[in-house]
Order: sequence, then C-alpha cells, then structure tokens
Amino acid sequence: MPASAAVPPEFVAAAEAAADLAGAVIRPLFRSALLVEAKGDASPVTEADRAAERAIRALLAERFPAHGVIGEEYGAERADAEWVWVVDPIDGTRAFVTGRPLFGCLVALLHRGGPVLGLIDQPAAGERWLGVAGARTRFRSPLGGTVGCRPCARLAEAELSCTSPDMFRPQDRPGFERLRAAARRVTWGGDCYAYGLLALGLVDVVAESTMRPWDWAALVPVVEGAGGRVTDWDGRPLTLDSDGRVLAVGDPALLAEAIGLLAG
Repeated sequence: MPASAAVPPEFVAAAEAAADLAGAVIRPLFRSALLVEAKGDASPVTEADRAAERAIRALLAERFPAHGVIGEEYGAERADAEWVWVVDPIDGTRAFVTGRPLFGCLVALLHRGGPVLGLIDQPAAGERWLGVAGARTRFRSPLGGTVGCRPCARLAEAELSCTSPDMFRPQDRPGFERLRAAARRVTWGGDCYAYGLLALGLVDVVAESTMRPWDWAALVPVVEGAGGRVTDWDGRPLTLDSDGRVLAVGDPALLAEAIGLLAG
C-alpha cells in the first residue's frame, strides 16, 4: 500500500480527537496534588495516566471496533489486527509529577506492524506535532517554531539528546558513550519532547535504549515527516519485535556515523 494512501482522514481525525480528550483529563491534574504509585518497573504512575488512556481507548473502540490497541497502562487488545493504535497517555511521567512541561501524550497507528501515523501532544503548553506517512509533519504551538530537521552532516557539530543516562542496559552503555563523546554536546531529559524538538531542527540526534512500542511508535512519523530518520541501533526500521534501542537523526547523513559508533 503506498504510504500516501495508508491513512484515511477519519483515522487522523480520531487521533486528534483522542489527544484532545486526553488533554482535557491531564491539564487539570498537572501541578496538582496527585497520588503517585510505583509501578513494577519503579516508574511513577498517576490517575492522570489511567484516566487519559481510558478516555482514548473508549473513543477508539467506538469509532473503530475492529482495530487493535496497545497501551502502556492497560495492555494489548487485538494486537494482530491490520490496524493497531499504540498509546502512551503520559510519556515522561516523571516530568509530569514534578511539574515540568516536557511530557507528552503519544497516539500512534500501526498498519500491518509499521507506524504510519504519530501524534505528540503537549497539553500544558498547547503544542502538537502530527506526522502521517507520505505527508509533511504538522506543528502547532503558541510558542512558535517551524517544522523541518536541520542539516548536520557531522556528529562533531550535532546536538545529542537523551532522556536519562540511567535508561541504558550495561551492554548498551559503551555504544552510547562513544556517540556522546563524538557529539558536540549532550542534553538530558525531554522524553518524547526531544523528538519533537528534533523535528523542529533544534536537536540533531536522539539515542535511547529500553524503549517500548508506546514510547517510540508515535515518534517515527513525526520525525520522518520532518525529514529525519528513526531506526534501531543497527539501522533497521522499528517494529513490535525491536529490541528497544532507538536512534533518531535529523539529517540522514548522520545515520551511518551514529550507527558505527553505537555498534563499536
């Protein structure tokens, strides 16, 4: 199926409506007194995560009952369907619970396992990135900004971003340290927001590990619709079977050098 024909308009409208619903749940809870629990992986989770995912799932079930859904909070339903939505209601929960507007609601759509639609919504700042296969990424923000990854052909000139140095498995850290040493500068924090900044030409490389499908699925169409590339650390397209290592570059010319350093 050609990429330009992969996503019907009603699917795009549903993604935006889902993000609107989630934002209506999240905004009143941001910087409020929240009961924070500990998940099995020790990451914080709040009622905002759960309520937002419930709202998204309800909308998608009503509009597309045959579609699958994979969500961080409530697991997978019909994950083998032709069309599968992938949802992270609050990506960057640590930022959310500490009052930093660097989190985002992620809504993605897979077609036969490949991401063809991705939405990053920052409900506190009113910013939204929307990527659809075959089209240029769209961005709206009261703060300004223009979509388009910037030219940067050498890592020595690149701004590298990563959520946290603690996210790497022992076997992944040496590769990241080689990449970090080659880059001009590294900035920590940001979660999905860093990929949005890459799509605006403000960051050049993001390299991360231990990512789950709901962490990366929405990011691929956003970055690639702005002229960048997103792969695993071996340069392969991301799939539900990927190992959690994610590499995003704004200038595709950086890809080979970055992969070489990550692989050693």
